[in-house]
Amino acid sequence: MSAKALHEVQAQFARIANPEKPFLFSNGFMLDDVSLAYETHGQLNADKTNAILLFHALSGSHHAAGHCKAVPNTDERWTDDCQRGWWELFIGPGKALDTDKFFIVCANYLGGCYGSTGPASTNPKTQKPYGAEFPPVSTGDVVRSQALLLDHLGIEKLHAVIGASIGGLMTLNFATMFPERVRLVVSIASGLSTTVLSRLTVFEQVMAIENDPHFHGGNYYDGATPEYGLTLARMISHKTFVHLDAIERRARGDVLQTDDQLAWYRVDHNVESYMLHQGKKFVKRFDANTYLRICNMWLRYDPLRDAGVDDYGALFAISRRAGHHYLVFSIDSDFCFYPEEQAEMVRWLEQADVSNMHITVHSDKGHDSFLLEPALYTPHLVYTLRRGVEMSDAWEEEDLGLL
Repeated sequence: MSAKALHEVQAQFARIANPEKPFLFSNGFMLDDVSLAYETHGQLNADKTNAILLFHALSGSHHAAGHCKAVPNTDERWTDDCQRGWWELFIGPGKALDTDKFFIVCANYLGGCYGSTGPASTNPKTQKPYGAEFPPVSTGDVVRSQALLLDHLGIEKLHAVIGASIGGLMTLNFATMFPERVRLVVSIASGLSTTVLSRLTVFEQVMAIENDPHFHGGNYYDGATPEYGLTLARMISHKTFVHLDAIERRARGDVLQTDDQLAWYRVDHNVESYMLHQGKKFVKRFDANTYLRICNMWLRYDPLRDAGVDDYGALFAISRRAGHHYLVFSIDSDFCFYPEEQAEMVRWLEQADVSNMHITVHSDKGHDSFLLEPALYTPHLVYTLRRGVEMSDAWEEEDLGLL
């Protein structure tokens, strides 16, 4: 489907902090001017009970569906690759997230580079980009900022919270930090902790950016940007997102790029050229400081700390008391969040007696399957979202003394 055939959407902006009520980060830093870029799809019903909050993955944005030509305050980062919604195949009338029934909200993360306040944003006190002065961001900070967005929209309780990859980590945060504000929790190709392998892979990406001679500790906006470091970071991550067989298939038909030669090493294999091309393309649409903030939140992910509990039993007891239902997806070819990670989550859910469904998707596309193959996910999403409506009706009848 071409971009012209997609419905046009525009980013919206919500100021969630001001000098009278600054935003407090988990490390104690405060900002008194914070805005989030967000997008909505569908209509919020009269009693505001049909809202779904969608968390994007590492390099995603608030733009989840439709066509968006431009987003203010993104400099030249809003490239053609950004203009089509990253979950277009899943959101719309009759799709998995049916906009005839549900109101979808998706926001660019705090610290992001697609319209939300982040390192590339102008510091009102200096009239220059925050750069290195912008604080580290935790997943808990992102979740609390989006809870403030829900307040702005007048939404007290979500029908569901949905996220894939890093976004899935935040669904667990939301469910256990704000248990009374959600019914259904959908975690796709994610987990409940940062594994040793993930830590090493993400740390390699941090090192790639930090060691770029143009990084300057994050203060690079008035000169050359750390393109080499960000290119390398993207190449490191890309091989975990796309199954290696798929990389080989995609690269097989590629023509070697004439500008893909290094200082000494000659790039003469299609796979090498393909990966280098992916990295160079990514640099045009993303900010290195934002990339580091998201890597940091992944490396520092700790849902126990954010929920104020000591172990996973206590963590999932929060969901049991709130009456949550979890839908957990695994992808059998996933090299980024291995299926064992979702299985561990499900074991804790069952041990805590939390209602759940665990689906393993069989795909040859690896981690990126959740972006590309709606047919494998839609039936389960539709069923679970409908179950949430039935659960909601039952709760209302119980509250009215009808059960």
